[in-house]
Amino acid sequence: MSNDRHVPVMLQRCLDMLAPALQRPGAVVVDCTLGLGGHSEALLERFPEARLVALDRDKEALRLSGERLARYGDRATLVHAVYDELPEVLERLGIPRVDGVLFDLGVSSMQLDEADRGFAYAQDAPLDMRMDQTTGISAAEVLNTYPAGELVRILRAYGEEKQAKRIVSAIVREREKEPFTNSARLVELIRDALPQAAKRTGGNPAKRTFQALRIEVNHELESVEKAIPAAVKALAVGGRVVVLSYQSLEDRIVKGVFAAGAATTAPPGLPVVPERYQPRLKLLTRGAELPTEEEVAENRRAAPARLRGVERIREDVL
Repeated sequence: MSNDRHVPVMLQRCLDMLAPALQRPGAVVVDCTLGLGGHSEALLERFPEARLVALDRDKEALRLSGERLARYGDRATLVHAVYDELPEVLERLGIPRVDGVLFDLGVSSMQLDEADRGFAYAQDAPLDMRMDQTTGISAAEVLNTYPAGELVRILRAYGEEKQAKRIVSAIVREREKEPFTNSARLVELIRDALPQAAKRTGGNPAKRTFQALRIEVNHELESVEKAIPAAVKALAVGGRVVVLSYQSLEDRIVKGVFAAGAATTAPPGLPVVPERYQPRLKLLTRGAELPTEEEVAENRRAAPARLRGVERIREDVL
């Protein structure tokens, strides 16, 4: 497998946004979603004085990126961890504060392109969908064992699927005949279950169900909810967090954390706002920035990307 097929999304913009924080002597930057190492390699190249800590839950991604980044020696520390384990990783490495944190959320190109992982609805594969294949339950187990009501909740909450009840009724009916093992059968079932009008909009009709299953299997939203505040907390003053999201559920969490940190917490009506109520963060983007048309034309996986960034402007005051 070659690394060159993975084009890092909004790479230049991410580097430019992190640059003011990473040009300081001894800067430490954390790539919370290493994947195939495209963003990490660019960070090491652009900021030759910086030290990189990179996390990934996927052991195969760590192996491949380790080969790619080997030439940077001890400037790069790769860690097998989920990004919500950031505080524990930094404590273990003896790093009290960092200068930059990058998140590239969602599924990595490697996981989408490896047919046997079951992430992609476009090709038949075992319904696995675990980003770390050494732990947790597979998408097939979710489909075959969860109660109908729980499946409906997951499809609605994580896939924003309006036809969740209809799809789940078909899943429950079919799994009684034979448990689900492969993606093609699920894709076909969803196509058959949906009314014609629902099939005409929004691309592949299985997309939302696959997204929902992937989020459930990997506890993605819970991880994001813990990881973004942890990254902000780990920042030195002047440090920056940059986040790429690919679906509205993740982006909403990021937006909420950033907006809360950039707002005053003072009770209304104070003539002077004391230090402890002042904002801790400064927003670096007006809303979410989108990829350019040129980038989307070159890399279709960039299309849904939403970029947000913040700078830490003061310490927490208790």
